[in-house]
Amino acid sequence: MTRAAALSAPTGPLRVRPAEPARFASLDEPTWAVVVPTLGRGSLQVTLRSLADQHHLPDELVVVDDRPDDGPDLDADLPVLDLSTPQGERQPRVRVLRGDGRGPAHARNLGWQACRSTWVVFVDDDVVLPPGWSEQLLSDLAGVGDEVGGVQAQVQVPLPAHRRPTDWERGTAGLAHAAWVTAEMAYRREALVDVGGFDERFPRAYREDADLALRVRRAGFPLVRGEHRITHPVRPSGRWAAVTQQRGNRDDALMRRLHGRTWRSDAGCPRGRLPWHAVTTSAAVATLLAAATGHRRIGALVAAAWAVLTGDFALRRIAPGPRTVREVATMLVTSAVIPPYAVGQRVLGTLEHRGAARWAPPPRAVLFDRDGTLVHDVPYNGDPDRMRLVEGAAEAVGRLRDAGVKVGVVTNQSGIARGLVTREQAEAVNARVEQLLGPIDAWQVCPHGPDDACACRKPLPGMVLAACEQLGVAPHEAVVIGDIGTDVEAARAAGARAVLVPNGRTRADEVRAARHVAATLSDAVDLLLAGAS
Repeated sequence: MTRAAALSAPTGPLRVRPAEPARFASLDEPTWAVVVPTLGRGSLQVTLRSLADQHHLPDELVVVDDRPDDGPDLDADLPVLDLSTPQGERQPRVRVLRGDGRGPAHARNLGWQACRSTWVVFVDDDVVLPPGWSEQLLSDLAGVGDEVGGVQAQVQVPLPAHRRPTDWERGTAGLAHAAWVTAEMAYRREALVDVGGFDERFPRAYREDADLALRVRRAGFPLVRGEHRITHPVRPSGRWAAVTQQRGNRDDALMRRLHGRTWRSDAGCPRGRLPWHAVTTSAAVATLLAAATGHRRIGALVAAAWAVLTGDFALRRIAPGPRTVREVATMLVTSAVIPPYAVGQRVLGTLEHRGAARWAPPPRAVLFDRDGTLVHDVPYNGDPDRMRLVEGAAEAVGRLRDAGVKVGVVTNQSGIARGLVTREQAEAVNARVEQLLGPIDAWQVCPHGPDDACACRKPLPGMVLAACEQLGVAPHEAVVIGDIGTDVEAARAAGARAVLVPNGRTRADEVRAARHVAATLSDAVDLLLAGAS
């Protein structure tokens, strides 16, 4: 069965021929998506064709066009892909989204947030997926435990065989040993939801992957390196590429602000030469000051120091390279420019990010469990007069409203199915809750019993998904606050975050299994509203 997908319609769904509805596995069957952020480079066609040639295709393919919104349409640059799969396999759901030039972190967030799959595989638009990549990837994903948050590919960078590599080529080759790079990195969607995805304050394709990896690991999701491989060719570069790369020192300043002095070792990043650049720059500044103030002897000494440091830096870059006239000249000039430019970028980054807080975008909606969370649990209660609010409930809900967060309630009421409570009695209790707390934006009540095989009863996600639809928010923009494990499980199944607020009926194993636990409702709201937006 052959299906050709024309990658067109840059702001909407792609046309898939012949037209068939997208099909997804059950909640228990892992699915996978591929997200490709792009600037419209010609290499994108190679990347997508190498994906189309795989034996197994993803359940979803999202291409995020991150060129400015006044740029050309992406459909002029994309190939027509033959997305052929064996009879009976699911057909990929293919889309192109606009990123509007806001950077790779924002583009990747758009991509994974548009997916429903268990795993999201981020692929850069300048890599090649070799034959057998999909089989190896799926084998890696199947072989990790449910607690693992991400699986990294092994990156191969082909270097020229007939000559020594240039400085730029050696820099690209460093990807083969880098940790958690999103040239190809698979993340469990639950982990992305839990930490809020990529920090969009990283505007370049630099350090946003290391930052995400640190946050995912600290949230309790281990990261592993898989056996599947990709090829990352060295793309062409200009003579000043090594200089413009120094803008990444701004991102290093943000990394230090967010993750402390040990962020490099924690993220598996090499130390870099910034301390030496600072010394070289200081020598250059001292030379200028000495010349301006007439201190010739001191000026000669510091100028000699600058020359030695700059020459050593240039020699370290020239020695392993091809040593052509062009390469040597480029190394000499850029070795003089890089130190002050790198130091200047670091200073600007330190000033820019001096007040940066952790990345945790506040939710657009909070869905509360009712009994045991907002009100004290009275089993099968149908009497509004017996209902008592949990201490701090009114204040917590009020703070969310003041922050512009929508509020809903998702509650199991099996007493209706058991004949212990009527629908009218349950609605009367809900009306009393709303009378004490103020307007609730969405109510979702499951009247079924445990044996009714409904789709709404927690821990199934039906009520959470319905509440999100009612409120006009995506599941990843919602948080469920509850007091038992089924509340947390329903949130995870729906693709939402969860905060557990334990009480006397919360089991110890439920507390251990929850990733976010708050002592009170007020503490839970503090947790949700404390992040940087």
